[in-house]
Amino acid sequence: MSQTANYKRKLLILARLLLERSDEEHPVSRQEMQEELARWDLSAERKSIYDDMEQLRELGLDVQSRRGRGGGWYIGERDFELAELKLLVDAVQSSRFLTKRKSDALIRKLEGLASVHQARQLQRQVYVDRRIKTMNESIFYNVDKLHGAIAANRVITFRYFEYNGRRERVFRRDGARYKLTPFGLIWDSENYYLAGWDELHKELRHYRVDKMTDISVTGMKGASRGDWTPEGYARRHFGMFSGVPCRLRLRCENRLAGVVIDRFGLEVSLVPDGEGRFTAALDVVVSPPLWGWLFGLGAGVEVLSPDWAVEDFQSHLERVAALYRHPCEEPAGEEGPKEDAQEE
Repeated sequence: MSQTANYKRKLLILARLLLERSDEEHPVSRQEMQEELARWDLSAERKSIYDDMEQLRELGLDVQSRRGRGGGWYIGERDFELAELKLLVDAVQSSRFLTKRKSDALIRKLEGLASVHQARQLQRQVYVDRRIKTMNESIFYNVDKLHGAIAANRVITFRYFEYNGRRERVFRRDGARYKLTPFGLIWDSENYYLAGWDELHKELRHYRVDKMTDISVTGMKGASRGDWTPEGYARRHFGMFSGVPCRLRLRCENRLAGVVIDRFGLEVSLVPDGEGRFTAALDVVVSPPLWGWLFGLGAGVEVLSPDWAVEDFQSHLERVAALYRHPCEEPAGEEGPKEDAQEE
């Protein structure tokens, strides 16, 4: 092997050694470098090690040195700080849509971005109350495929299923393929949702990605997104349930201002309405989770308009109350889900 090739090989070995085994608390000594090079049948004089470290600095590695006993060289600043890696590991570990096997594989890769000593601090378990990891590993690859379709604005087709009481898959539309222009992916309530233009119903719809299967990206150009944004869409859909869109006017006690702002953002308009109250006009999709959110706020909030929404909320409350007044009777007027409703 030529002298030039040996020199390049030597630099690669030293760079890998520093990246894998060194950090500020664990510098690599000159002797350790020489022993590692000897494993590859390479030799290095003391002076050449100093020159090699300078070359690695010029190539972009933040090689630092420490003098004295226990001194040596180490990588200072890395692409990811240890605290950042800990946050990423926690996110992966607690993510519901990733299988345990995929979570473990991703964490091992994240550990490779730190020294072996720092990696031990990344081997931790995050407990999330009642977290159930998905058993569907294909979602990991489906998300990547969907991102590609969104970027290329291509129509996709897929089949969509639910689970029955025997935990068996039951396909919607008798297994017929859905056709959709994907607009964006939304992360809500520990699930991924794909929102887009449904080519059959000619309207915006969304679907849980872990219930989509046999996804195929076609060569058909997708519909225009216009001014659609995932932020606006997710803000209107409570729990990603479908329903009827409207501008809902509420009268709220001032103590609930933070609650409304947390849900709808600082841009929401809060208009003073008498002593200790304000009104807010919210663009939402009326659905059971919306009424559940409002019910949780108690008597501190009142639905003002539109009239049909007021009546729907009253009817919803009456049906629930009837279960407790007459526990043996089934409330009248209850409608089952539509064939293509996207509720969980």
